[in-house]
Amino acid sequence: MTSMTAPKTAAPTEERVAPGRTRSLARRLIPYGYLSPTVLLIVVLMVVPIVMVIGYSFQDNVIVQENPVFAGFANYTKVLADPDFLAALQNTAIFITVSTVAHLVLGLAFAMMLNTQLLGGVAKAVFRIVYILPWLFTIAVIAVIWRLLLDPSGVVNYVLHTLGLIQEGVNWLGDPGKALWAITFVNIWSGYPFFMISLLAALQGIPNDLYEAAAMDGTNWFQRFLHVTLPQLRPVIISMGVLDLIWTSQQFALIWMTTGGGPLNATEMLSTYTYKQAFSEYEFATASAAAVIVLLLTMILAFFYVRQQRER
Repeated sequence: MTSMTAPKTAAPTEERVAPGRTRSLARRLIPYGYLSPTVLLIVVLMVVPIVMVIGYSFQDNVIVQENPVFAGFANYTKVLADPDFLAALQNTAIFITVSTVAHLVLGLAFAMMLNTQLLGGVAKAVFRIVYILPWLFTIAVIAVIWRLLLDPSGVVNYVLHTLGLIQEGVNWLGDPGKALWAITFVNIWSGYPFFMISLLAALQGIPNDLYEAAAMDGTNWFQRFLHVTLPQLRPVIISMGVLDLIWTSQQFALIWMTTGGGPLNATEMLSTYTYKQAFSEYEFATASAAAVIVLLLTMILAFFYVRQQRER
């Protein structure tokens, strides 16, 4: 009698595989679950406001009227043809360019001084404390301090008068020809420590073997700085420079608390211009168009920063 065996079916195998696939899918979704709170905050606090501002820039009489009308690019045309906006654009370009270059030069000079072997440990500690002091103050404190120092009867004019450099008090923040350079100086003073600390860390990471090899080739200190130090610092310098351009272009509190964009728009920046359009003139549509233009300019700088980081 021949025994008959039942054929094997694939159903139990499919039932065993399905739970494994479910667990694998759940394991893949775990990282997205951890990221979801951050993504939600970014969407609510960044994406939604940006989309709203972009929408406002294409409408007329937004916020102040219940039913705004579509205006197309009229707000952008109005902003780009406004002499105050063009003056703010020019002032911002001067402000960020001079500030960034000065931050780089001062930061590199002080970083190299703190990295030299000519100073002892105590001297380096004292200089580090002195040089980093501007970075410890908030923008509000810096603005108040320098408004007092640059007052016509302040300490700066007293020192300059004592040295015989001026005959009478200068209104540094009230003179249209001097106000922009005065706040640029204040911004340079308050911002160079960040460059100094970053470049000092980069200098300490350069191998001494490179300097020893260059010295054996008969190079002097300037040649070693030009052909060894600068090439090693190049990635850090470019990254810091682009970041400083972005941060300085968005400087608002310092200008607003010292000059308010005056006198006679001499220190008007893109940030103060946008603020005034929104909360002084109540032209929210125009302010939105100006904000979108600033966003596009900032994105260009951010593009170069991300590209440089990828090349590294």
